Amino acid sequence: MNAVKGLATFGLLAASVVALAGCSATASASTSTGSAAVEPLVLYAAEGYDSVTAKAFTASTGIPVKVVDDSTGPLLTKIAAERNNPQWSMLWVDGDTAFAALDKQGQLLPYKANAAFNTVGTSILRSDNAYTPTGTTVMAALIYNAAKVSKVPSSYQDLLGSDFTGKVGMNDPSQSGPTYPFIAGLMNQLGGQSGGVAAGESYFTQLKANGLKVFPTNGDTLHALETGQVDYGLIQSSAATGEVVKTKPTAQFQPKIAYLPKSTLLPAVIGIDKGADAVQQAEAKKFIDFALSPAGQAVMLTGDPSGDSLFWPVVDKAPSLKDLPPFPTAYQKIDPAFWGPKQSDVVTWFDTNIK
Repeated sequence: MNAVKGLATFGLLAASVVALAGCSATASASTSTGSAAVEPLVLYAAEGYDSVTAKAFTASTGIPVKVVDDSTGPLLTKIAAERNNPQWSMLWVDGDTAFAALDKQGQLLPYKANAAFNTVGTSILRSDNAYTPTGTTVMAALIYNAAKVSKVPSSYQDLLGSDFTGKVGMNDPSQSGPTYPFIAGLMNQLGGQSGGVAAGESYFTQLKANGLKVFPTNGDTLHALETGQVDYGLIQSSAATGEVVKTKPTAQFQPKIAYLPKSTLLPAVIGIDKGADAVQQAEAKKFIDFALSPAGQAVMLTGDPSGDSLFWPVVDKAPSLKDLPPFPTAYQKIDPAFWGPKQSDVVTWFDTNIK
């Protein structure tokens, strides 16, 4: 399908589905679904398009969805606290490392989605179908203020030099979902699975000594860049692209993006609570299939067009927003089964030693 024509077609689908979503929650909940029981789904999510997708799903199926929207870190903390009494039906956040850890703990229901995945999407799928990708970004994009600086690093090692002292900012992995996979990816790149943690700890210790500044999430790091607290930020590609798209360059602020080798593939992933009852499990499977359908993918592009909607599709022939650059050719995919279970220890170390 031609990309422009495809996007137009998907746009029509999005418009019609969003229009239906304007119906009241009561009307949606009372929509006939045959003789099957209907229960509200509880979606824990940290995606800019989660609410609009949930509304469109309800309009399409009559199944109500309660969205609990927060940053990834607090959501994972909430899930851990609810381990013996889960309150969630689905989790939808960026990064498959967290899902690999939940899978290892036996908390995810396997489901093989009804979708035709492209090459990148297929590479993210697990053999046990424990979770499902819905799109992807990369971590990190280096965004910098070209109105203030002309020096552009070509490697992560460059950031340890005097040209970047006190000028680099990044997100807090205990708050920002994209940031632990970035740290794990850098560890994987520096030392592999055998020595990556130690090599990564050494690198971030040096980066802190060179004046690294840590902010809660993408938005906070971007604000620091806009206000001159830093001149370089290591953030999610969608947030960086959105900043460039929506910013009118001035003499004081001109955001530009570079990618240091290698960026880490960062999929948006959705999983189902294995402890949910049978009705909610069946409904959650329908939600996943909807999100990956042409209508669902179209709606996702409308939810946050200067942020999370700037993702590369993992579904074959699905379009993307026109402002999205080509998918990067130089990227790495880390093993979530290895790095996922290490997340708690690595984040705790970062919080204690780097923040």
